[in-house]
Amino acid sequence: MPVLGLIINPVAGMGGSVGLKGTDGKADEAQKRGAVPHAQDRAATALAPLKDLPDLTFLTCSGEMGEDVLRQCGISRYRIAYTAKGKSTADDTKNAVRAVVAEGADLILFCGGDGTARDVFAAAGRDVPVLGIPAGVKMYSAVFAVDPASAAGILSGPYTITDGDVVDVDEEAYRAGTLATRLYGIARVAARAGMTQPAKQVFEEADEERAKDEIARFMAEVMLPDTLYILGAGTTTEAIARRLGMPKALLGVDAALNGNIIAADADEKTLLSLTGKYPGARIIVSPIGAQGFILGRGSQQISPAVVRRVGTDRVIVVATPHKLRETPALYVDSGDPEIDAGFGPSVLVISGYRIAQRKKIHRAEEQ
Repeated sequence: MPVLGLIINPVAGMGGSVGLKGTDGKADEAQKRGAVPHAQDRAATALAPLKDLPDLTFLTCSGEMGEDVLRQCGISRYRIAYTAKGKSTADDTKNAVRAVVAEGADLILFCGGDGTARDVFAAAGRDVPVLGIPAGVKMYSAVFAVDPASAAGILSGPYTITDGDVVDVDEEAYRAGTLATRLYGIARVAARAGMTQPAKQVFEEADEERAKDEIARFMAEVMLPDTLYILGAGTTTEAIARRLGMPKALLGVDAALNGNIIAADADEKTLLSLTGKYPGARIIVSPIGAQGFILGRGSQQISPAVVRRVGTDRVIVVATPHKLRETPALYVDSGDPEIDAGFGPSVLVISGYRIAQRKKIHRAEEQ
């Protein structure tokens, strides 16, 4: 009978919506800014479909690190392998992994982001396969399902064990606008085609800058006066801002109006306030290289509430031709299935000056 070791990082992702770009060492600050934990909700979405699998049991942690969600989902086939005392820490994650491995876990199912993946790998190494339920801010590692529903799909059907990079971002540098990643190791990962995300790629070939400039030239022509534009993270949106003579937080979300940044590195609360003040706003985002996520990775400030107020039909997607060639499909994992479905089966992606490509949006239920 397969035994899953379940470990949840309760504070994963809390830094995203409030503009902290990560939660490592910032959970208290995130709470002060009004962040709401959502890791347990993400875990519940993945676990609920597994309730009726008769040959599946769990080893888990006490309270909000696992037991609470299993009870919420009506899953009773579990036992506690690790008891956390007080607020959970990275050491709790590592000790919990060691405990479930010692008691015979066949696979470690964890819920968190890249920092959690790093801690899980530090304790498990390549001895036990892993699978991540995405709940963090960045999630550049290739150990995550593309969304919680896909995690359930992987575990419900036949899956293979493959290799996946475990990487993490220097969050202090990230908050300062520098993307510095480090490879921590290569984990063994439970995977199914189309349900497990690849690692993020950064494209830096010579034609990339020219392509970004062409996208920026076109966007500068079509952007409307007296209209609020929310600019997501990345070098392509940075090129648009640069074309308009505006500074841009490379790894943050900015709000622009009539060629001026009116909110730099904005959080969800600020974006909601601005979209209430300026009806008819637009959102401009670029998918993460190779992974293909439009929403749900790296820019959680653009929350479901913000997208709902703007409208999915006013989300503008931009990407260079090379990035699109290296990205088989696009994904939306905003945290709200209704918002995700609102994007339809495909989206038009602006990829040059007056040039666009229609790109398919992947759905977990298509597998």
